[in-house]
Amino acid sequence: MLKVFLVEDESVIREGFRDKIPWEQYGFQLVGEAGDGEMALPMIRKLKPDLLITDIKMPFMDGLSLSEIVKEEFPKIKIIIISGYDDFEYARQAIKAGVDQYLLKPITRTTLRGVLLEMKEKNRAGDGAEGLSGPIPG
Repeated sequence: MLKVFLVEDESVIREGFRDKIPWEQYGFQLVGEAGDGEMALPMIRKLKPDLLITDIKMPFMDGLSLSEIVKEEFPKIKIIIISGYDDFEYARQAIKAGVDQYLLKPITRTTLRGVLLEMKEKNRAGDGAEGLSGPIPG
């Protein structure tokens, strides 16, 4: 089972991801969550997840900064950015940070399931390719 860490400052969204996604059914274990990147980083260092799902805009440390640090320390980690911003500049920065997917809110369970299964397959294949694996939003 692949370990997932979730970072989202909106508690309703974070709880929805935590409680409404059948993680184990998809082959994942949700090992931790945090409300911002600053709180998440020490937990990620301790738990060493296989997949990081993070919001892009958060207080204290945003998802892009978190992604850059995590990717530098854990190059094999897969990262999914979730964003309410359909802005090419954010997508460009996500590519630079080595993010694997950039998803726009609202995210359906079907969309998330497809991306999770893709990340699982990439992890299984040992895909070291970085950058967005899907179309650039917008």
